[in-house]
Formats: sequence, structure tokens, C-alpha cells
Amino acid sequence: MSATVGISLTEYLIPVMQNVFAQDKITKAPVIWLELGSCTGESVSLQNAINPSLEQLLSESLDIRYHWLVNVASGNAATQILEDTLEKEAGNFWLIIEGSVMTAANGRYNEIFMRNDQMVTGLDAVREIAAKAKYVIAVGDCAAFGGPAAAYPNPGGAKGVWEVVNRQVINVPGCPSHPDWMSGTFVHLLLYGIPQLDRYNRPLLFFGKTIHDLCQRRQQFEDGIFADFPGGTGCLYKVGCKGPVTHADCPLRQWNHSVNWPVKAGAPCIGCASPHFPDGMLPFYNHFPDVRTSFGTLNIKKISAGLVAFGIGGVGTHFAFAVVKKRIHNHYLKGTKPLETLPPETLEQAKQDLKELAKQNQALLSITPKSDAKQALRHRKWWRRKLDAFLHPKNKDGE
Repeated sequence: MSATVGISLTEYLIPVMQNVFAQDKITKAPVIWLELGSCTGESVSLQNAINPSLEQLLSESLDIRYHWLVNVASGNAATQILEDTLEKEAGNFWLIIEGSVMTAANGRYNEIFMRNDQMVTGLDAVREIAAKAKYVIAVGDCAAFGGPAAAYPNPGGAKGVWEVVNRQVINVPGCPSHPDWMSGTFVHLLLYGIPQLDRYNRPLLFFGKTIHDLCQRRQQFEDGIFADFPGGTGCLYKVGCKGPVTHADCPLRQWNHSVNWPVKAGAPCIGCASPHFPDGMLPFYNHFPDVRTSFGTLNIKKISAGLVAFGIGGVGTHFAFAVVKKRIHNHYLKGTKPLETLPPETLEQAKQDLKELAKQNQALLSITPKSDAKQALRHRKWWRRKLDAFLHPKNKDGE
């Protein structure tokens, strides 16, 4: 786990894959990929993968037999390939599913291909194909837990795959799922078999800790420094961050080739990898006092009030354990404000600092090449205007 998080998946997995393939120890896994009630988010996410890329996955690990987005064949020819895989690779092929299973009206809200001049629903296809597959992998929150498609009022009866098949389903959630979560799970299945899973059948490799535990803003939470609006300085819990109740490694892995992720960019986590997403995470930009636990639904304010009354101290956060372990400061109940800043500088100090900056600027400009003389002159004038404006401020009336 540490190696996978610390370096790119390409550096870690591809050499291993190339070595085992060179020794003919394993062969590529035949895959049937079905898209049900979905926005195609997982397929698009995987196509944007870099470490490893989709091309590397296809050349090194997956033998995609059927996927409506990447099929070369169409119509009956594509369906025949699916049928041949079911017959010849029974017990050996993988079934990967994105999108929730529509169960209303016997699944007629989602029909995915035609066989013998009859439309086949996603519900029927999943039940039939899953029974013959070696592994069933649900990618994305819709396939794993119902996701946005199952949000209220859910007229299509959307459900997670595990709710309609009578076998183990490996869930790789997210909205969309991170390409590393998908490719890492696929390669682990290929090389080592089923990874260690949590009680929601998510790979602990990627979903073993909460976003809150790994977050770069965790120390601000501990210190009681909370942002009052998205994009503000401080922990984003009070403006709706669901990181404390969402298990994923986004803070370490990040997105778009490890460039950024929502909290780092100033937006609260909305819990898209959670089994309760989206309804259980709403409203996205308000913190919620009720937290689902294995003991039932707990009200944080009531818990913290009781703990304070008993002298334990600390305030309610997302988990009572955080209070018991005294990790949290006593800021929550009465509201939290950022820590006080240092007293403002005196006018004389500010003037002196500005003069020093101007002096340094002049020193830099003195070594500017003659070809940049005009630009240097503009810099000098700009600094003079700034210095004059600071030393002789004008009121709102311009006086």
C-alpha cells in the first residue's frame, strides 16, 4: 500500500506486469464491461488515466471482449462476441459494471443490447452474466451503491449491483471512480487475486482511511481554524466537507495526474465515494450534525454536550472517538473562528519595510540590461506610485 501511494502506479505495477507476462505466468483477463444506468463517467475517467494509461491496461492486463464504447463490432456481431465469451470463458472472464441497476418495471428503464430480436435489460444481463463470471467488479458509486441514479425519488428503482446478484461484488466507488482505483484493483486481481476488502467490499488499498485522516488541512481542524466559506483559509468542515465520513485516499493520490483535488482547491469534499452518496451527504455545503455509525445515527451536538457535561472536554466532531481521544479542541459548540493574528504593524514599521522593498527593487533594476531600460523605467514609476499612495493615502472622496 505504501509503495502504491508513494510512487505512481505505472512505476510500481507495470514492471511487475511485464515481468510476469514475459515468464508466461499469467495471461490477460477476458472482460465483459457493461454500462447500465450511468453517465459513462468511469469509462471516461479510465480513458484519461495516465499511470497506467488505458493503452497500457489493454496491452498488459485486460482483454476487453465487450464494451459498447470501445467495440469495433456493432449490433449482432458485438452481441455474438459477448455470447461466445459467456460460453467459452465461463468461470474465467471478469464482469465489470458501471452504472446502477434499474429494477423498476422489471428493469425496462434500462435496456442495453438486443438478442434474438428482443431487448435485454441491464437487470437481466447482470444476473445472467454475473453467475458465470470469475469476478464481478462494480466501478463508480452508481454501480457500487446506487449513487446519483438512486437519489430521491428514484423512479427507475436504481440499485447497486450487490443488491441484485447473489454473490460477492468488489466495489470501487467514486463519482467518478479514480482511474488508479480501477486499474489498481484490476491489476491486483490479475496478479494476486481479491485484495483485502472493507465491510462495503471496497479495496482497503484505496479506501482504508478517511479523507479527513489524510487531509492536508487536518491540522487546521485540530487547531480550530475553520473556513467560513468555500475557498477560505482553514478546515472546510463547517462549509460542508464530508471528509471525516468518507473513506478514500484523494488527499494523497489527487486527480488529473496528481495535480489537485477538491479540498486542496478550496471546495469541500462531497463524499462521492460514500455508500450514502448523494442523499446521505446533502446538503453539500452545510455540515451535518447526524453521523451514521455501526451503532446507529448519532447527533454530534448532543454527544459533545453530554461529553462536556461529564468533564471529558472537547467538542463533537464527526466521530465520538475523536472526542474521547482528546484530539479536538473545544471550539465547535459555540462556533469557531480562525486564530487571532498578530497585532498590526505600526505605520513607521510599514514605511520602513516598504522602503527596503523599494531599495531592493532599485538594486535589481540597476543590473537590468540596457535593452530593457524602458521596462525598468516603467518599474520605477510603478514603485514610486505605490510608495506615494502608501505614504499619502486618500480617503473615499479623493482628498
